[in-house]
Amino acid sequence: MSDRLPIDRVGSALRVFALRLGPGQELLSSLLAFVEERQLKAPFIITCVGSVTKATLRLANASLENTNEVVCLQERFEIVSLVGTLNTEAHLHICLADKEGRTIGGHVLGDLEVFTTAELVVGEASDLHFTRELDSRTGFPELVIQKRSEQI
Repeated sequence: MSDRLPIDRVGSALRVFALRLGPGQELLSSLLAFVEERQLKAPFIITCVGSVTKATLRLANASLENTNEVVCLQERFEIVSLVGTLNTEAHLHICLADKEGRTIGGHVLGDLEVFTTAELVVGEASDLHFTRELDSRTGFPELVIQKRSEQI
């Protein structure tokens, strides 16, 4: 029997955490530290609002052959969306709006320096455990979902 759960059979109780990051804090590393401190096994972002002064993102057209589609931004942005999972290899996508309301988004690589605030609500699927394994079809580490009772 495979450890991977069929997509139609994944369910879990939910725990919710709220936190606020202040000016100068780096959002990704702060979230990963939060997850580690609380030993969360299946954490994910429920919502986030705030602002950043920098961001490093991988753009949508990255592939096995072309992983260098990266943009390093340095200006004030509003966080208009942040979604993803936060296991040891976080998989987050962000959408940022500049002073004219133009948006840019991509896969978070880091360098998300908080400008004024980042107000986050983090959920944890209490009955599940998230890990990542290399998927030969995509060339990227992809989400593996397991029931906690199956964990060693």
